Amino acid sequence: MTQKSNLTKDKSFAFAIRIIRLEQYLRKTKRETILSRQLIRSGTSVGANIREGYNAESDADFIHKLGIAQKECDETCYWLELLNATDYLDEKQFSSIYADAEALLKIIKSIILTKKQNRTL
Repeated sequence: MTQKSNLTKDKSFAFAIRIIRLEQYLRKTKRETILSRQLIRSGTSVGANIREGYNAESDADFIHKLGIAQKECDETCYWLELLNATDYLDEKQFSSIYADAEALLKIIKSIILTKKQNRTL
């Protein structure tokens, strides 16, 4: 049985795949493991927390889970910035995946804000 399509779930899942592939690339070609391990933990956690949020028991639980996803996404941006600043990623590699991370971060923030506003009505 497949789950109903959800833009946020779909985007975060696709982002996790990109993060996994980037980690594989860094490990194989650059022999970098420390930063890429941090990247894979935070980058794949975004989608896991979004998925948990959509199965939340309450609005407060939903907001909490998406808040964790937001933090993990922001942490992922940090690791990407660090990998770029230390020349493990070239500008093209960095800008593409970083744009995805920022777009996902904006979506998550927007969902949290909307959910909070709807709770107070």
